[in-house]
Amino acid sequence: MITSTTNTISKLDAWILASRPKTLLAALVPVVVGTSIAINDNKFHLTAALIALLCSILIQIGTNFVNDLYDFLAGTDKKERLGPQRAVASGIISVNHMKAGIIITFGLSFILGLYLVYLIGWEILLIGIISIIAGIAYTAGPFPLAYNGLGDLASFLFFGLIGTVGTYYVQAEEITATVFWSSVPVGALITNILVVNNYRDRLEDQSNGKHTLAVLMGEKFTRIQYVLFMILSYSILLIVFFTYKQSLLVFLPILSLPVAIKLIRMIYTLHGKELNKTLELTAKLSALYGLLFAIGILL
Repeated sequence: MITSTTNTISKLDAWILASRPKTLLAALVPVVVGTSIAINDNKFHLTAALIALLCSILIQIGTNFVNDLYDFLAGTDKKERLGPQRAVASGIISVNHMKAGIIITFGLSFILGLYLVYLIGWEILLIGIISIIAGIAYTAGPFPLAYNGLGDLASFLFFGLIGTVGTYYVQAEEITATVFWSSVPVGALITNILVVNNYRDRLEDQSNGKHTLAVLMGEKFTRIQYVLFMILSYSILLIVFFTYKQSLLVFLPILSLPVAIKLIRMIYTLHGKELNKTLELTAKLSALYGLLFAIGILL
């Protein structure tokens, strides 16, 4: 446990902190939604679904480790940052140990993913390699995505399209229009977690030379982006229902609309560290929406 005087922390707690447990919902939601559609289509494959879940979580943890390390090396993570404590910047995990953690985490994901390659084919290997490269390239390499305004797009594609559709594909060995459209709100709401994070940190990032989309486009644009992703997430339910004749239960995510409205108010009224509350609730909304959507599909 962290203390205010010595700032000491156990090794286990340090790695748990670095894995950013609250962000792991983002890895869970696409798999839950994709699997629920597979079950509905009588394509469910338990082992494939579990492996997809483990790989998704490991890639997310590996990406968080890379982010922790390379934000520190780039000088953008400091002890006085607005967001939660970071492991390398705080000195509780060394640079070399974090590099080892990155290799081990992505390595385990790759090894587990080989089972999906065995089940489906080489295309899964390609998707897995691209996902790992994207996780590393998010904050590392010669052109880090998060530092060049591409973090939002990467989040939308990998958590939405690739995460949801990929989970369905490894079970059904096909892609349907329903799972494609269902991936849109998943990606939009998970990307909104990043939008809040970058909105909170925009001034700090700007001074550190980190050109997130919030830095490049400004405060007004970022708030509008957040609202539009909310609108998109709930509007897409109409497409799923009217185009593919799903049950009215597909509208279950509307039960989470009051939370979305509350969040829109928060992003227009809160500032600085106050936005940590908005960040946490945005993550919970993505999980709640995904759970309700999955239940609606299954029922």
